[in-house]
Amino acid sequence: MHSPFVFNYVTKCLYSKQKWDNVKSINILLKSITYFDYNTMELWGNHDLKKLLHTHFPNIVMGTTMIDLLYVEELRVDELKHLLLEGKFHYNSMIFINSIHQTPKKQELWRKLVELPMITVSIDMFHCGVLFIRKEQVKEHFTIRI
Repeated sequence: MHSPFVFNYVTKCLYSKQKWDNVKSINILLKSITYFDYNTMELWGNHDLKKLLHTHFPNIVMGTTMIDLLYVEELRVDELKHLLLEGKFHYNSMIFINSIHQTPKKQELWRKLVELPMITVSIDMFHCGVLFIRKEQVKEHFTIRI
C-alpha cells in the first residue's frame, strides 16, 4: 500500500476491533464516522439508517451545505458530478456507496465513478465502496479485504 492516508484508514479504522453493527457495510460506515470525526452527512436511500446514526451520533447534522459524508445506496455519475461542481465536498469528504457488487448495474456504476478524474482515492471493500476527493494525492484504487 503506497498511500499513508489509506494505510492509516485501513489499519486504524477498518481493521480495528471495534464493532458497532452486525452488518459489515454499516459497521464500516459507523467506524469511519468515528475515525474521521464527521459531523455533517447526507443520507440517500436508507431511511432506517438515519435512526441508527442519531442513536450513535446524536450531534450529527443531516442536510447541510458542506458534506463530510454522503451515504448512498446508488448514485449516478451525473449526480456526483453535479455535487462536485456545487462545491459540496471538502478535502476529507467521503462518498460511501453500499452494495457495490450486488448487481451488474451497480458494478458498472462503481467502475464509472472510480474512473471520474475528480475521484483520487477509491476503495473497494466488496460489501461497499468509498470515494475520496483528495486533490494533492495521485489517483489510486485499492481493493481491501474486510
